[in-house]
Amino acid sequence: MIIEAILKINPNAKVIIKNEDIDSIQWLDGTTPISKTDIQDKIAELQTEYDNNKYQRDREKEYPSIQDQLDDIYHNGIDGWKTTIKTTKDKYPKE
Repeated sequence: MIIEAILKINPNAKVIIKNEDIDSIQWLDGTTPISKTDIQDKIAELQTEYDNNKYQRDREKEYPSIQDQLDDIYHNGIDGWKTTIKTTKDKYPKE
């Protein structure tokens, strides 16, 4: 997650990180180093974002395939499709 945080802060950063150890960052090609505090803050922000979107990951696993959804719309119309999808949305509500 360290590299992801670094790239969110500076998408052009060139780095090597050994064993996901924040103390082993090697900045390459003139990349301006980012402070450990800024990297740790970004990691915490990314983790919070990930945790807050659990419902999306859970829904994605249970939604019918796009093909099945299109078939549902064809056979049951938009309202029938909405009913099918609502079951999953109700099971995993936004928090």
